[in-house]
Amino acid sequence: MKSEEVRGKRKMQIYVDGNAVRSGNGQKEYPFQTISEAAKIARPGDEVLVAPGVYREYVDPANAGCEDARIVYRSVEPGKAVITGAEIVDNWEHLEGDVWTARVSNGLFGDYNPYTTLVSGDWFIASYTAHTGEVYLNGKSMYEVTSLDKVKKPEIYKKSWDQAFTVYTWYVEQDEEKNETVFYVNFQGKNPNEETVEINVRENCFYPSKEGIGYITLSGFVVKQAATQWAPPTAYQEGMVGPHWSKGWIIEDCEISDSKCSGISLGKYRQPNNDNKWLKWKFKDGTQTERDCICQAQREGWTKENIGSHIIRRCNIHDCGQTGIVGHLGGVFSIIEDNHIHHINNKQNLAGAEIGGIKMHAAIDVIIRRNHFHHCTRGLWLDWQAQGTRVTQNLFHDNTLPNEENANPEGMDGIGEDIFIEISHGPTLVDNNVLLSDRAMKLATQGVAVVHNLIAGSFTAVGRGVNNGSDKLPSPRYTPYHVPHRTEINGFMTVLHGDCRFYNNIFIQKPVRAGMEEIRKLTGDNEWDDGNLTAGTAPYSGYPTLEEYVARFEGYCGMGSGKSPDLYYEKLPVWLGGNVYFNGAKPAEQEQDAVVDTEHEITIGVKEENGKWKLETNVYDYLPQNACAVISTETLGMAFEPEQKYENPDGTPIVFRYDYFGNRQGIHLLPGPFASKEAAEEALS
Repeated sequence: MKSEEVRGKRKMQIYVDGNAVRSGNGQKEYPFQTISEAAKIARPGDEVLVAPGVYREYVDPANAGCEDARIVYRSVEPGKAVITGAEIVDNWEHLEGDVWTARVSNGLFGDYNPYTTLVSGDWFIASYTAHTGEVYLNGKSMYEVTSLDKVKKPEIYKKSWDQAFTVYTWYVEQDEEKNETVFYVNFQGKNPNEETVEINVRENCFYPSKEGIGYITLSGFVVKQAATQWAPPTAYQEGMVGPHWSKGWIIEDCEISDSKCSGISLGKYRQPNNDNKWLKWKFKDGTQTERDCICQAQREGWTKENIGSHIIRRCNIHDCGQTGIVGHLGGVFSIIEDNHIHHINNKQNLAGAEIGGIKMHAAIDVIIRRNHFHHCTRGLWLDWQAQGTRVTQNLFHDNTLPNEENANPEGMDGIGEDIFIEISHGPTLVDNNVLLSDRAMKLATQGVAVVHNLIAGSFTAVGRGVNNGSDKLPSPRYTPYHVPHRTEINGFMTVLHGDCRFYNNIFIQKPVRAGMEEIRKLTGDNEWDDGNLTAGTAPYSGYPTLEEYVARFEGYCGMGSGKSPDLYYEKLPVWLGGNVYFNGAKPAEQEQDAVVDTEHEITIGVKEENGKWKLETNVYDYLPQNACAVISTETLGMAFEPEQKYENPDGTPIVFRYDYFGNRQGIHLLPGPFASKEAAEEALS
């Protein structure tokens, strides 16, 4: 260990090298062999320097850093230090055909055996049977089946987004007498003893077991293959990596992949009295237990001073089963920026209401910017309390059944969209994004401002999706709203719909794929989804303007004035202006100044070249030059229920003159997210 004085505090450099002959004392000449040894002694201001290598361990940081003296865990060579929850299995015996078997002593697993633990929890679809464990062939997770016969005779799993690989199957059973886990795996002609075959054995990779271990930086690591459990908002929301109910973490320049459920968790702590209570106790619906856990957290220290304010930046997050990033309550006031989030839930072996590239509840004052979301079952899902959330300068594409082979009845669980905002009161700001999936936004919510976006998909679930699904009885979902820029609850209300703003967007209707049209027919027009595939603001036709809404209250002077109480439960107004529509995209009926181009055929898509993604479109040849006014916080007004403006987390106003790249536009703005045609031709990610 090397020490120096920093700001009056003692800073230690602690060295780790898994290739050392024996473990030392953490000095450069005598490094520890494991990161866990360093994590036991690291104190505020310390830096743990980890040499390249594979670290098969669970790192449980024992101590918190401080705001002005963080504890930093750094891979000396970015991307070369690997923390994995998996172990190699190399004792395979041939059984028959392409099927091999191996036995593992249950002593390997300690008190948590992923091959006796099923994925379960609130909002998980119980018809899906899966263990928290996985089997990996050369780093790629194989497909669990429910019998040995299905290993011997594998069938294509049509839900998967990678159907060709689904014949690589495995099955597990317990030998109680020998206390062993027995694996049966179809390697499709490969000899597993000549390949790298791993099983995940640890629940987490870098995750404090204690609450309150804040101000830690994790920089430059590869973290993969943890046997994480399903992470709904009413449970202890664990991830492979995460701060576990603390403040001020930075996770940067990491590759996060192959978590059974969630990669990074910014989630809530364990509430023993209310942990998956809907599933376990059954008598209270999950929506009510979620309200209960929010109020309990409020009583137990959920404040801006104690929780959140994390940063996740420049990470490559992929191939996780449930979410790339999950969070409820614990992610408030955070920044998620410059990440590549892709191929989430592609196996389609898990299903439920908690799936997406990012799935966050209570993303209060969270900024999600400059990220690239693609090939996820839903890119971004903001559920409940998206109050002060800003989604800006992101690229979304291929987040709805990207391949034609997936557009089948079996694949309907994977029909998501780029952004889903659910049952929130806002203000939620979506600006300067590119949204190219068939379904752009699912808007079962209110209090959303959509400004300067390029949108080539549809709006769905407008005016629906906010009740709790009761067959015969009323079941409104009352959700909280908060003191502006705080966690304290200010009230509860159901969603009335509307209270949305749409300014200066480009809407382009893409050709509707045959498979998507078939899915629309199968989905139907129901309480949760309308199956709409037409781009534009037309789903908001019939919503009142502000003037119409205000006029309804004329003559009201309290009880006995003759006005119906229904006034307080009718749809809220919608504001529209400066939007441009191409290829048959349809404006809302009340949008008076919409520019609808029926002359030109617009092409739209993205193409990857040498790791860079570029927009391919001719729309900038046909954009009107004077269709837009400058939009600002004052233009947008305030979200109705929380009475909060569309502003920065510090309360300062926003003027929307900066585009996808941060270029400043002049007085005469173009619609959409780019300041010029030349800007639209730059690499987006």
